[in-house]
Amino acid sequence: MQQLSHFDEQGASRMVDVSNKEITERIAVAHAKIIMRSETFQLIMDKKIQKGDVFEVARIAGIMAAKQTSNLIPMCHPLNLASVKIDYTNNDSDTINIFAEVKVTGKTGVEMEAITAASICAITIYDMCKSVDKGMVISDIHLVKKSGGKSGTFVFAQSV
Repeated sequence: MQQLSHFDEQGASRMVDVSNKEITERIAVAHAKIIMRSETFQLIMDKKIQKGDVFEVARIAGIMAAKQTSNLIPMCHPLNLASVKIDYTNNDSDTINIFAEVKVTGKTGVEMEAITAASICAITIYDMCKSVDKGMVISDIHLVKKSGGKSGTFVFAQSV
């Protein structure tokens, strides 16, 4: 049975030692979605939410969150990110799908940074629109794919 990497042989917490890992390009894409009333979705699309351009404010929040991941998640390594990209695709009349892509050239992956970016992006959308729709639901937060590093490529088995 594989031992959890964030604990030593005595069960003490630790940050994983990546000093012997190979430097490679690592890319991770994560997804989150937020479901809302169709009227709320239309207000966002028409840029009529009182707090401003929801997509752009949420995009900036997602980018900032990716850069702060090691401050939020105790065992994450601080990384010098090469790129953070937030896209809103496959949207429906009541659903916004968020895809966060994070890239780094380094010794450890960026899965947590991508998941954090997508999550905070969705939370920011909620925050900006809660005055008109408190019943929004954030869901389906997961890693879509990752590449690079010793473990190679991972692709989520279910479609989003």
